[in-house]
Amino acid sequence: MNKILQLISQNPAVELLRKGKGRLITSDILDEAYLLASAYQREPRPYVIVKSNLYEASQLYQALSGLVEEGACLYFPMDESMRMEVLATSPEMQSERIQSYQALTTRENYLLITHTHALLRHVPSSKTFTEFRLNIRVGDTVEMSDLKRQLIQMGYQYIVKVDEPFYFSYRGGIIDVYSVNYEQPIRIEFFDNEIDSIRLFDTASQRTSETLDEVTILPATDLLYQDADVAPAIQEITEVYNRCFQKLDPERQDELDDRYHLDMENLRNHDTSSPMAKYYRYLGRSSSILDYCPEATILLSSESGVKENHRMLAEEAFSYQLEMFEEGRMLLGLEIYEDLETLLSKHNKRLISVENFKTKSSDVVFEARAIDPFIGKEELMLKRLRDFTSIEKVLMILPSESLIRNMTELLDSHLFKVHLLSENDPLLSGVNIMKGDLAFGVELLYEKVAVLTPRELFGQIKPRKKSFVKYKNARVLKDFDDLQVGDYIVHDVHGIGQYLGIKTLEVSGNHRDYLYIAYRGNDTLYIPVEQFKMIRKYTSREGKAPKLNKLGGTEWAKTKQRIKKKADGLADSLIQLYAQRMSQPGFAFGPDGPDQLAFEASFGYELTDDQAQAVQEIKHDMMLPRPMDRLLCGDVGFGKTEVALRAAFKAIESHKQVVMLCPTTILSSQHYRTMIDRFKDFPVEVALLNRFVSAKHTKEILTKLKEGTIDILVGTHRVLSKDVQFKDLGLLIVDEEQRFGVRHKEKIKEMKKTIDVLTLTATPIPRTLQMSLMGIRGLSTINTPPENRLPVQTYVVEKSPTMIKQIIERELARQGQVFYLYNRTEDIDAVAMHLEQTIPNAKVGVGHGRMDKADLEDVMMKFINQDFNILVCTTIIETGIDIPNANTIIIEDADHFGLSQLYQIRGRVGRSDRYAYAYLLHRPNKEMTPEATKRLKAIKEFTELGSGYKIAMRDLNIRGAGDILGGEQAGFIDSVGFDMFMRILQEVIDEKTGKTEEKEEIPSINLTTDGYIPQNYVDSDLEKLRLYQRLDEADDIAHLDEVKAELTDLYGKLPREVATLVEKREFDILCHDDRIDHVSEQKNGVEVTLSRELTSHTDGNLLMELVTQLSRNIRIAYTFDKITLKFPKEGEWLGTMNLFLRQVDRFVKG
Repeated sequence: MNKILQLISQNPAVELLRKGKGRLITSDILDEAYLLASAYQREPRPYVIVKSNLYEASQLYQALSGLVEEGACLYFPMDESMRMEVLATSPEMQSERIQSYQALTTRENYLLITHTHALLRHVPSSKTFTEFRLNIRVGDTVEMSDLKRQLIQMGYQYIVKVDEPFYFSYRGGIIDVYSVNYEQPIRIEFFDNEIDSIRLFDTASQRTSETLDEVTILPATDLLYQDADVAPAIQEITEVYNRCFQKLDPERQDELDDRYHLDMENLRNHDTSSPMAKYYRYLGRSSSILDYCPEATILLSSESGVKENHRMLAEEAFSYQLEMFEEGRMLLGLEIYEDLETLLSKHNKRLISVENFKTKSSDVVFEARAIDPFIGKEELMLKRLRDFTSIEKVLMILPSESLIRNMTELLDSHLFKVHLLSENDPLLSGVNIMKGDLAFGVELLYEKVAVLTPRELFGQIKPRKKSFVKYKNARVLKDFDDLQVGDYIVHDVHGIGQYLGIKTLEVSGNHRDYLYIAYRGNDTLYIPVEQFKMIRKYTSREGKAPKLNKLGGTEWAKTKQRIKKKADGLADSLIQLYAQRMSQPGFAFGPDGPDQLAFEASFGYELTDDQAQAVQEIKHDMMLPRPMDRLLCGDVGFGKTEVALRAAFKAIESHKQVVMLCPTTILSSQHYRTMIDRFKDFPVEVALLNRFVSAKHTKEILTKLKEGTIDILVGTHRVLSKDVQFKDLGLLIVDEEQRFGVRHKEKIKEMKKTIDVLTLTATPIPRTLQMSLMGIRGLSTINTPPENRLPVQTYVVEKSPTMIKQIIERELARQGQVFYLYNRTEDIDAVAMHLEQTIPNAKVGVGHGRMDKADLEDVMMKFINQDFNILVCTTIIETGIDIPNANTIIIEDADHFGLSQLYQIRGRVGRSDRYAYAYLLHRPNKEMTPEATKRLKAIKEFTELGSGYKIAMRDLNIRGAGDILGGEQAGFIDSVGFDMFMRILQEVIDEKTGKTEEKEEIPSINLTTDGYIPQNYVDSDLEKLRLYQRLDEADDIAHLDEVKAELTDLYGKLPREVATLVEKREFDILCHDDRIDHVSEQKNGVEVTLSRELTSHTDGNLLMELVTQLSRNIRIAYTFDKITLKFPKEGEWLGTMNLFLRQVDRFVKG
């Protein structure tokens, strides 16, 4: 790469950048990236590149960050709509900005990429940022309460468990905080008012991973101010308010007054949320991002684009403020943005205008252009190489020795001059090949060199640097259920109740934690927390509340019996299917051959670990001499198709035919295009059979299929017709089997008996069902998202025609497409017509479930082919196709949808490396139900372990279970709850298959101890429950020591009550030993009786020696050939018993 940058370094355009004045002409973002990287390498200095919009800025950042040293390229993004920014801050963009503030105050040289909107926003001055940056060392003296207050002023929000940036938590003498400049969150432990230790910890396990001597905690917001700044700011804002109040319609004055007073109170309370940003200029601490870069060369790229965006921004900001002001919801005339001309006049020392076309003789043109990929076609690649080598030198940068070797052999066979170079070798005429890792190439016209990478040669896209610093990927749904107060539960014996929390009760002077559960008719039940395994969380389809049982009745026992009978029949059918498959002879595919390895090597990306595991599992099944029946589960876009194609290639390599069955014409066409692309370099014949294929072509396909000249057929249910006959079918791939009708499912079921079947699904399968099906049906899961997947920016907003217009225009301006979800078919056409009339360049299509299936597919296909740029549709898009170019979705009446629906609908966007946006609209001033408010808040805050994900996951899991077990099970599942149904099914399957081996559990010995978890040690009921679960999982002393260390790590030194709980669990473990016969508790002591076997091998002298060391008050008795020791309840009596039990081996003879 250095070689290319050195080649460009003498270009006149680089000289212009060094001078810092003039007009520069570039044609493409990729060319611009090479030019900037070369100038920076030649002479490192500060640069600020202002792109006209966020999309262009993100493109340049991704291109440039791969060409310069790590950390040199900075990114300063902001949401481009003031309306959206007032509603919510994107944590991903905020993370980037804060990293940029930090780098700008600590680095001398850099390349900062930003855009018009971010350039003009008021941001904290560099002095303010530095003032709020917090350095902490071990041994520092600081009050814990002061540190908490400081973190709140820095923008950190409180949360029970820290697992993402910008949050902090505290418990006992510990503060956890996640600052974006660290890969992991920080744990600060206090001893009184001194910092005792600083550690990094893992977000998943919450355990310490590294110990540090000092840390720097960066702010978590752009709105940094001290309490002293508030009074002068309020004075200035009040002047604006007084002017506004007089101008406003009297009917709205009360609303404005309420809003003003609420906002001023929020300022006093140090609220750093998004709506407060509009007042930041008045707090006396703001500046522009350019003030961080006084010596930088500034590039306006393009100047005309920046100025046009500034004009549009000013118009949008004014119209939005006016609209909100007229409704009494915002002051008019607030100074929210800097003026562009004023700002540039302050920073014009080194200012370069960048444009795309030369208009003046003094303009300096960077003569370079991007090279379109050759789409992997060998003839085209060779032709282009001949064109290049006839006028310039070619430099190929290839990442592996094998690619270099293959390319050299190919070019040699076509008589090209090929030179293998190292970094310092000069370029020669012909084709030069070097080993290296480069994302994209460029044609340098001035230098007469064409640079080619796998992107241009094979269409392979190298995963680019991730845009976000800590928000690395879109979060993945996890199957994770927590028990919250108010949740319904199912008790093994008493049935369905409602969990009301954990209560600590005192009985005879001893405390114990209990689960408090309400039943029908005001009945209540207290269950010791140690018995938590008796209850399960009740889960059913979303929104379905169960009927509570009554304590002491027979209703629950009858319900369980009925469910067991149902599970019995279900288990029989599952096991019968399995037995049939096991008894049928099948074709055993051979091991991978060289062609298989070549096919897999030609894939443009690295497989994720999940994908690689799935491929391995599928191949293993295919090589067995019986029919495969495997389910491959993974979200859309997670790479199921590539896994399936590797299985298909394996079948074809063994001279078998493959058929792929898709639920819709569009999906079949999409899969067909993918296959054509993937198999293009291999002798594989692919055919498509759906309604878009003519009768004549269909006839040809059927003939070739029967003759065996077609290797893989992809199509809709048409491929299941009687006239479709294969010469030798070996593998059936079914995409989304649950979307087929009963008749087609029966046909698939029949085929499963004799050939290998791989079923793909995007609906998650619950882990409990995965366990039940283990051994009955093969199951592979892909949970890892693609490398470049970015989180979807989600906003919950009131519906506003102006806003909708701005949202759509912004997406169309970046050549994107928009889904507009409107779920009422009666007036959906009127909505589409309105959008077409009010939005310039709008090409609107309409799709809904009442349309003829063929018409709907035609509309969807046109949207895929970009004949439409807006699709107004119903929830028909909830499941379906992958359209990477559609990156904005607007959902009307979002409060009417369930969480799992919203999750799946939102998943239609964000399938590329662009920012994607989801706007959840509700009607203005509408009183929403608490449930709807909670749903919208949950989806807005979707994070990996967020409550919204859990609810959506639960609903999708139940849907996934229904897809496998059959939809008719839904009512039965609801009657006992999903988890209880799965447990009963598991028990029945285990019983019928003779699988009885179960991990032996350690019983809890019922001792009267004062052991519990006090509120001042752990104040969250959920966390308490987790800790009891962790103690229960400890099945040996080493494991228990680990739990004890974990408790100390997370919560600090164990208080006496918790230490007693741990000792009690230790006693349970030590007594779970064949050498201990039994334990009994009396009023004043505990008797431990040894087994006859141990008694017969006891050396009395050694026993007396040990007992005397521990306590002179321990009594020993010998009855019925057994030794009994009576431990008095005095001092640390539980610890004394454990010490004794740990040392049993000391008094054994010999």
